Amino acid sequence: MTNESIDKILITGGAGFIGSNFIHYFLKKYPEKTVVNLDKLTYCGNLENLKGIDTYPNYKFAQGDICDEKIVDSLMKDADAIIHFAAESHVDNSIKDPLIFTKTNVLGTHVLLESAKQHGLKKFLHISTDEVYGSIKEGSFKETDPLSPSSPYSSSKAAAELIARSFYHTFDLPLIVVRLSNTFGPRQYPEKLVPLFVTNLLENKKVPLMGKGENIRSWIYVEDACSAIDTVFQNGAVGEIYNIPGTGELKNVEVTKMLLSLLGKDESSIEEIPHRLGHDFRYSVDGSKLAALGWKASYSLEKAFAETVSWYQKNEEWWRKLKK
Repeated sequence: MTNESIDKILITGGAGFIGSNFIHYFLKKYPEKTVVNLDKLTYCGNLENLKGIDTYPNYKFAQGDICDEKIVDSLMKDADAIIHFAAESHVDNSIKDPLIFTKTNVLGTHVLLESAKQHGLKKFLHISTDEVYGSIKEGSFKETDPLSPSSPYSSSKAAAELIARSFYHTFDLPLIVVRLSNTFGPRQYPEKLVPLFVTNLLENKKVPLMGKGENIRSWIYVEDACSAIDTVFQNGAVGEIYNIPGTGELKNVEVTKMLLSLLGKDESSIEEIPHRLGHDFRYSVDGSKLAALGWKASYSLEKAFAETVSWYQKNEEWWRKLKK
C-alpha cells in the first residue's frame, strides 16, 4: 500500500495540543491531502487551535466522541487512514477520576479499531506514550521491553495499545504505534508543567514544583514531535512500534530554572508542593528505530523553550480564557 493512495486522513483529537499542531504541520506539508478532525471538545479541546486552518477547503471538523460508534462509522467509511491522538492525558486527573480514562482511552480506541477493520482502512497510526513502560533508573527503554505502567493514565494507554496490537495480529489491521516522550510547545493546555509554569510566571504567580524537582523527563518540542509522527506515518512498517525520544533529558527543576531565566524571574518564584501519588522518577526511550527511518530533531531544547515562552507571551488572550 503506497502513501500516494492515502488521500483522506481522519484525525482524532485534532483540537487538542499535539493533534492541532499536527494538523497545521500536515496540511502545510501536504496541501493536496484532506483532513477530517473528530474531536469531542472536552475542556482541553479548543477550536481556536485550528485558526487559519478552519477555512481550508481540504479541512473538515466534526464534533463527536470516539466512543460513539455512529459518528465514528460515518467518518471512517470515507477515510483512507486514521491518526489517533484523542485521549485523556493528564496524570493528576487520572488519579482523581480514573474511570473517564478507561472509557475514553480504552473503549474509545476499541470503537475506532472495530470501525477501521470494518471499513478496510489502509493505515491506523496509534499515538501512545513513553509512560507505558513505567519508570527507568538508567538506560532507555526499547520497543521490545515489557510494559509496566504505573498511573491510571499510562495503564489506560497501555491497555489501548494492547487491544490495538491484537487487531493487527488477529485481523491484519494495518497498525503502527508510536510512543511519544514529554511534548511541549504552543497551544498546550495550561495544566501541564511547561504552559502552567510559563503562564503563572507571566501572571507574577509562583510555580508549583513537586518536591525538589528531581524527577527526570525526556523533552521534545511539538514541531519535532509532529515531524517524527509524520516520518512514521509515511515510512514506518505496519505492525511495528516506534519510540519518539526527547531531544534531551532534564530534571523538572532544570526546566523550571530555564523558564525562570527566560522570563527574568528568580527562584523565589518556586513553590514546593507534595509529589503526586505514584510519581514516576524517570522516563527515557531509545530512538534508534525512528532514526533508522531518517528522522532527526530540528530544535535544541534551548531554542524550543525560548519559542514556547515567546508564543505564550504573544498569545495571552488564548491562555487567559482557559485559566479562568
